[in-house]
Amino acid sequence: MAFRLRRPPSFSAKHEAYAYQLDAVRAVQELPFSAVFHEQGLGKTKIAVDLILLWLEQDVVDTVFVVTKKTLVQNWVDELAVHSFVTPRVLSGNRRTNSIALNSPVLIYVMNYEVISTNLELIRMFLGTCRVAAILDESQKIKNPESQLTKSFHLLSSQFERRVIMTGTPVANRPYDIWSQIKFLDNGEALGHSFSAFKADMDLPAEPGQSASYGRKLAGVMAKIEEFSVRETKESSGIQLPRKTIRTHLVRMQPRQLEIYNSYRDQMRYELSTPEGLFFDDAEVVLKRLLRLVQCASNPALVDADYKEIPAKLLKLHELIGAIAVDATKVIVWTSFVDNVEWLCRQLRAYTPAAVHGMRPVADRNAEIRRFKQDERCRILVATPGAAKEGLTLTVASQAIFFDRGFSLDDYLQAQDRIHRISQEFECSVHNLIVGESIDEWVDALLNAKHQAAQLTQGDVRISEFQQVFSANLRDALDRILAPPDQ
Repeated sequence: MAFRLRRPPSFSAKHEAYAYQLDAVRAVQELPFSAVFHEQGLGKTKIAVDLILLWLEQDVVDTVFVVTKKTLVQNWVDELAVHSFVTPRVLSGNRRTNSIALNSPVLIYVMNYEVISTNLELIRMFLGTCRVAAILDESQKIKNPESQLTKSFHLLSSQFERRVIMTGTPVANRPYDIWSQIKFLDNGEALGHSFSAFKADMDLPAEPGQSASYGRKLAGVMAKIEEFSVRETKESSGIQLPRKTIRTHLVRMQPRQLEIYNSYRDQMRYELSTPEGLFFDDAEVVLKRLLRLVQCASNPALVDADYKEIPAKLLKLHELIGAIAVDATKVIVWTSFVDNVEWLCRQLRAYTPAAVHGMRPVADRNAEIRRFKQDERCRILVATPGAAKEGLTLTVASQAIFFDRGFSLDDYLQAQDRIHRISQEFECSVHNLIVGESIDEWVDALLNAKHQAAQLTQGDVRISEFQQVFSANLRDALDRILAPPDQ
């Protein structure tokens, strides 16, 4: 099926690209599949738009599917209007309207990931009628090869004329997260056809003393995909961004908070105890249970409705915000818990805060984001990383405060880089509130270990640097948190 537009739009870009963005386009424009792994905040959207315009101008494809997360569909529509003269068509959850749209002469379709999986047969038929390119934005969405959504993309991959995955965090949480994304591109040729084998090699080692052999495995990943992947970091790209400083603020729990925390900690230690010591065989199951301790350290009211005292982190939060010149910059407060967002907004109501979390409809979240960006009275955004960590430029703020953190590296890195990206004019500060001698310290160690492994896998550091700083002794560290030496 060839498209016939009465008046084809201009395929020229409205704005010039940075040199490293042009380099990325040149590197992948003729490849049948490629990965753009530029760090968050370096304008991957601009790279994608320029690539699309080039393909359309050179008649490489008839149309392009831009696939993104639900919360970012409107952001893509807006960005396409900023950078191009092509008006996209949005595919939704309505099969009938999608069918009509796919029978129209449209050059760019924007849709969320679920549209593909729920309209699988319709999409398959369409792919058989014309040359379609696919750009998967935030491609870590398909990191789980066992999910039905991911299987849909693997099934369709060979039918796309061109395939591009884009994410600043290809190793979203663990090194093996990259396997499924690459399989969409090359059907398993580069990283092997067995996910279980790859996962066994790439997962964080359970015991210390394995950093040398583990580092060699991680370093080998990028070598296997370098022919079709590009990555730039903020340091390597040559752009001048303001400095970003990460600060840790230790606090001590209040008496009642400590009592609640110790109660849950002791219960968990009892549940995990075996004659040989603490049981950590299934790490993911254990992590879910440990989240209760993170809640206790954050705000005990999340687990005990009768808790009425002021948690330690709230006192430090008020102190920090009081020291920040909120009349000159805005502030983002991140928390992993939906109930905390609403609670913190009540505590910070003097700053007319905006609230974004996953229980709010997407339209409401977008409205709150606009209010934070445009309303001068709104000085603080309180958000969960899951609802606002990706695809958003929030450089009206230069201060980010993590009231608490979960176990996801992707959540942490993506969230902090909402402020540290192109168009930021001020130095940025990231503040981590940590309760001393608690689960918070172990979460900090876990995220550091994941980050070090991710950096080596992505080629951001040399293996010698990795071996100097990497620590895999997380099991013993957790043992000390659940069973302190003085107890």
